[in-house]
Amino acid sequence: MRKTTTLALIATGLVALGCGAGSTGEGSSSKSDGGTKGDDKPKSAKIGQPARDGKFEFTVKSSKCGVAKVGTSMIGDKAQGQFCLITVNVKNIGKEAQTLDGSSQKALAADGTEYSSDTEAGLYANKEASTFFEEINPGNQVTGVFVFDIPKNVKLTKLELHDSMFSGGVTVSLT
Repeated sequence: MRKTTTLALIATGLVALGCGAGSTGEGSSSKSDGGTKGDDKPKSAKIGQPARDGKFEFTVKSSKCGVAKVGTSMIGDKAQGQFCLITVNVKNIGKEAQTLDGSSQKALAADGTEYSSDTEAGLYANKEASTFFEEINPGNQVTGVFVFDIPKNVKLTKLELHDSMFSGGVTVSLT
């Protein structure tokens, strides 16, 4: 009887710890997701306006589509359709270093079709290949080009920029 009671108490304690850990994680996640979803409207901008996501403040400087090739005549990358070159300034507004991941950035067409950035073409489009792959320390900023390879008949309408692959993102209108 005593063994059964002890086992029951241990099992109850483990279940309580498991539930507590799960609800804490869900609570944190819900607040984070809820905050992101609730902030969707304020988390949008236009070209030239700063927009924040997590530890980064993004300012889209320009957008140029219809580019067939990036790089030099000796080395580069040719578009399957057309390249859209998006020049962006990224400032670390956090309190610790953060690495900007080009593959976390997305471009969208008017019909909602989502395009991922072409990180290889991005290496050729940026004079310094490491622009978007180095850590950015707090208060520092970099300016570089995100490259998207999209069909020739498509026009991008907005970007979804992220401080990491897990962040809620911020929307920047290109129209």
